[in-house]
Amino acid sequence: MATKSKGGAAAGNAKGTTTARNAILAATYKLGQSVWYDNISRGFVRTGGLRGLVDQGVRGVTSNPTIFEKAIGGSSEYEDELQRLVADRQSTQAIYEELVLDDVRRGCDVMLPVFESSGGVDGRISVEVVPELSADTEQTVAEGLRLAHMVGRPNVMIKVPATPEGIPAVRALTGQGVSVNVTLIFSLVQYQAVSDAYLAGLGDRVAAGGSLDGLASVASFFVSRVDAACDKLLLEKQSRGTRDEIELGEKLLGKIAIANAKLAYEMYQQTIAGTRWKPLKAKGAQPQRLLWASTGTKDPRYPDTFYVDALIGPDTVNTVPPATLTAFMDHGTPAATLTRDLEEAHRQIEAFAALELDLDQVCARLLVEGVKAFETSMTTLMRMIAARRAALLESSAVSAS
Repeated sequence: MATKSKGGAAAGNAKGTTTARNAILAATYKLGQSVWYDNISRGFVRTGGLRGLVDQGVRGVTSNPTIFEKAIGGSSEYEDELQRLVADRQSTQAIYEELVLDDVRRGCDVMLPVFESSGGVDGRISVEVVPELSADTEQTVAEGLRLAHMVGRPNVMIKVPATPEGIPAVRALTGQGVSVNVTLIFSLVQYQAVSDAYLAGLGDRVAAGGSLDGLASVASFFVSRVDAACDKLLLEKQSRGTRDEIELGEKLLGKIAIANAKLAYEMYQQTIAGTRWKPLKAKGAQPQRLLWASTGTKDPRYPDTFYVDALIGPDTVNTVPPATLTAFMDHGTPAATLTRDLEEAHRQIEAFAALELDLDQVCARLLVEGVKAFETSMTTLMRMIAARRAALLESSAVSAS
């Protein structure tokens, strides 16, 4: 069983110098991995917080409905803008879009030098299609195109969930020149379908005579949520299994998510070595990098940099929440870990199945739960904006009477 690192919950007691902290991100980048930041808010962008992280080596930003729910609903940073939009008689939907997309545009502007210096590989800001559309391919495509147009920045990425309906939308958007962050990938089956959709979209664009300049994609493969679900099943198995099953289950705790990710990376390596990729590469296509998401440690038994340290390798991204970024910059261990012990990773996945535990079923449930969580956050945020709008309109009416 893994244990909490020395820097764990009280990492701030012995923080390194700024130079040393920057060196950790620089070393990680030298190993082929870009660290992105999984958070955004108005004050963070406008008061220099994002620019400060860029100066330290952060190379991109991801967002989702839950992040914006917390940012807009949990602070007063948006109040002046909200009042102006209500005074202009904007709808709840229009207010939401203006608040969110203004943050995204400003974030893209901050990240533009990274985008340009990296040839469009990094310097990206992701914004998600509303999760209510996750079961509708055509509407997802239309919304993705609309959002990309409304943001109007070359370094925006449109996030699309890897649902059965979202995956063909990835192909369509890629074919129309939209850079896509494919989110909520948990299983190898999902990942293969996402990879195929990206390659097909690139092929469609080339066939139509479109340019591949600036076109990129990441496949956001979720990690810690897989361990949270698998560890629960392993612990349940221990309570009713044989002695051999109990011993095997103990060895697999905290192992399945990382093993699953390593097998996804093995698939990526096979893809870029394959005949399907080579002609696209010759046309200037960028590979669809794996992006490790959900890399904050949820179980206090594991080190706070557990999922960052274990998944460092070429052509990858790790998007980290604020606490995990602080921990990694303070006491992370940059090393080429992603391709280590690949055979052991295969054995671990096979052992999980030998315990009659179904990883595909776990991942399918996590996808449903992930979409539902984003839908709930979006509903909460829209209700908050609607209530605030109604209160401001009522106050304005009373003042005018």
